[in-house]
Amino acid sequence: MRLGGFFDEKFSSPAEWAAILQSKGYRAAYSPYRVPPGGQFPGDGDVLAYAQAAQEADILIAEVGAWGRNYVSENEAERQRAIAESIRLLEMAEKLGARCLVNSAGWRQNPAENFSEVTFRQIVETAQTILDAVNPLRASFTLELVPDIFPYSCDSYLDLLRAVDRPGFAVHFDLANITTSPYCCYHNAELIAECVEKLGPSIKSCHAKDVIVEKGMVVHIRETRPGLGCLDYPALIRAINRLDPDMPLMMEHLSSNEEYRLAAEYIRSCEEVKS
Repeated sequence: MRLGGFFDEKFSSPAEWAAILQSKGYRAAYSPYRVPPGGQFPGDGDVLAYAQAAQEADILIAEVGAWGRNYVSENEAERQRAIAESIRLLEMAEKLGARCLVNSAGWRQNPAENFSEVTFRQIVETAQTILDAVNPLRASFTLELVPDIFPYSCDSYLDLLRAVDRPGFAVHFDLANITTSPYCCYHNAELIAECVEKLGPSIKSCHAKDVIVEKGMVVHIRETRPGLGCLDYPALIRAINRLDPDMPLMMEHLSSNEEYRLAAEYIRSCEEVKS
């Protein structure tokens, strides 16, 4: 396992970026570039400089984000821009030596349509278009597991893997996002085992979050910092280490450096649990 996360510090060079990561004991990193929809892309020289800095510091770039780009938008111009920019982002991920480009599939205006066969086919065709334009050798194109559109479960991800049928299409694993019932929360080791058994060889990067079930008659599952919820981190870490000792485990959605420090401290303590 290679742990990584976001940080508050600013940087202006690859050397500064790598030094910040090393000071936190991170062996994996998010892309140094976050390109918003319609944003400016960095030049190839700068991208290659960060790739070299990461290699020299033994830091694995886990993922480039394509967030905010909706592949199933009813606005065709928006959808085509999302695809075009994702092609460029996958090319950037390839140059960076990143494990994957990751995004959610997006959402339809009518949420019920998120689970339609038409939406599924559109997601498949989008993934094929992006991959066929780049034919990546190192970086994969992945979709994050989310509860409200494909892929929303291990089995629905398997369906996508089969339908896309491209070697560059892989899996981004976020356990918290699919821990969507009290049963799953309290039996999440079973969910971990299922996902690793079904998706294991295709998993390229993982997110590290936690979840907690709020009390009440209406179920509400809230995201929280790793260590404050119910997810079985020792089981998760053992599972991903069996898959790949260099698997990135990337913390996210925390509010400060201190929160990331506490989360990292907890996760590292779990890595020492052997049974």
